This record gives sequence, structure tokens and C-alpha cells, in this order.
Amino acid sequence: MHFSSFSAFLDMGGYAAYVWSSFAITFFAMFWVVFSSHLTRRKLYREIKNKVAREQRIEKAQKMENTL
Repeated sequence: MHFSSFSAFLDMGGYAAYVWSSFAITFFAMFWVVFSSHLTRRKLYREIKNKVAREQRIEKAQKMENTL
């Protein structure tokens, strides 16, 4: 499709509301997926870190209990 001017491009032949709203929805959805994935990754990393630390504390307590 060839447009004669930039304003004609923005108007999209009278379908601008549909075209630009679909672009906005798509980009928002893509942003949300990336942002949500990042938050989930951080949460899982924190949970794993806490679980490893807890297991180390339990192991240390068991070693200390065995020495008494």
C-alpha cells in the first residue's frame, strides 16, 4: 500500500482507529508478557535462594546436634 503523505499514512484510508488500536493492544500485550515473565523469574529466584539457605541452616543444625 502506498500513501501520498504522512497524514494519509496515519489515517490508514479511514481505518486508523482499528489499525492503531490493534497495534497498541499488541504492543501492550507484548510488554505485559515480558514484564510479567521478569517478575516471575525474580520471584522464583528469590524462592530458590531462600530454600537453599533454609536447607543449609537445617544441615548445619543437624551437624551441630550430632556433635552434642
